[in-house]
Amino acid sequence: MERKRFDLKTDATFMLRRNEHLQRYIEPYSFENRTTYFDYKDVPVIKYKIFDDYDNLITGFSTRLGGVSKAHLSSLNLSFSRGDEEENVMENHKRFAASCGYDYKRLVFSDQVHNTNIRVIKSEDDAGKGIVKESDIKETDGLLTNLPDIPIMTFYADCVPIYFYDKEKKIIGLAHSGWKGTVKNIAKKMVQTMKEEYGSSESDIVCAIGPSICRKCYEVDDIVMDRIKECFSDKEIEKIADDKGEGKYQLDLHLACRINLLNAGILPENIAMPDLCTSCNKNILYSHRASRGMRGNLAAVMMLKEI
Repeated sequence: MERKRFDLKTDATFMLRRNEHLQRYIEPYSFENRTTYFDYKDVPVIKYKIFDDYDNLITGFSTRLGGVSKAHLSSLNLSFSRGDEEENVMENHKRFAASCGYDYKRLVFSDQVHNTNIRVIKSEDDAGKGIVKESDIKETDGLLTNLPDIPIMTFYADCVPIYFYDKEKKIIGLAHSGWKGTVKNIAKKMVQTMKEEYGSSESDIVCAIGPSICRKCYEVDDIVMDRIKECFSDKEIEKIADDKGEGKYQLDLHLACRINLLNAGILPENIAMPDLCTSCNKNILYSHRASRGMRGNLAAVMMLKEI
């Protein structure tokens, strides 16, 4: 029987858990070997196979589908800083949280400035900061906690989300790593902070690199590449960048972040690479480049469940 075709921009009703119908619309397509999959309740949530065995863990990445925002923000914009109506953003958070399984009023937001500052969430008083409480979390691109029932969230529209989970110490973390965060190596700093604050061992940390712009879509200039060359070896540069000539390069931020994680001591089998590009899939994900800045924000979320 012929598979039913549908418009991902408007019709989310067919987005069922691990639904192959959806996978055929995504680049690159390899359903059997995907590192991510779609979970569907009220709105779709991107999940990571590498975290499936941990019953105490909630993880997710949003799409642009299933919300109430309008025009270029349509429809599941999760940012209050993109010019959206506050009530729309709150409703979007309510819907996304319901699909993931956490209380959206307890979210803790990052405050991203493409730096390496990390906030360790140590108190119940932090719950709700950024969404229902005024936040003192400023200029922060990384969040860590070992507290249950406090979801942490970072925001994206091409930059790289990195998820961290210490399976022994039960610690979660999220880092926002655009090219600046990759150059400054926020991945390594997250691992170091986990070790210093909680006594983590690198061999116990499981990581997922989330949906973000892919190599073929990410052209950079000499200014960016000069910074990249300062932080990666010549051998690593050969792996992560293609020189197109005339001062233009195709940069692989996914692989660059993986190299940073490996150099920080994370085991290769504990790193899941992404199989979704925000720019290739602009019909289901927000992309700053593909939309020329006319977009909402996606979000990565993690939470420890009380078991």
